[in-house]
Amino acid sequence: MKEFQGRSYDCMIAHTTIVFTRYIMLSVENRKSADHRSIGRLCYLCCDELEDIKFFESISLILDLLKDALTEKLSLTKKQLNEFMNYIIASLPTVLKEKLAILCCES
Repeated sequence: MKEFQGRSYDCMIAHTTIVFTRYIMLSVENRKSADHRSIGRLCYLCCDELEDIKFFESISLILDLLKDALTEKLSLTKKQLNEFMNYIIASLPTVLKEKLAILCCES
């Protein structure tokens, strides 16, 4: 490495910026190689998936409670109840429909 010889203010700021940038890059690489908890984006992907599971399970529970309430309070037949629930599910966004279909298949 060559020694820094600049004397102007701009040269000193540029040199300091390069040194700090190099230090930041080295410390990030050191952290990645030493900390096993930060294996790329794996941690974030798992956390997002858990949030999705909680959200879709809660939606499923709400729909089950709605079914029970409609059956108990309005005395709907199973055919009427299924038609009503199919209408509600059909009006949901595609992402929710897919997840609810998976949850319904699992239970």
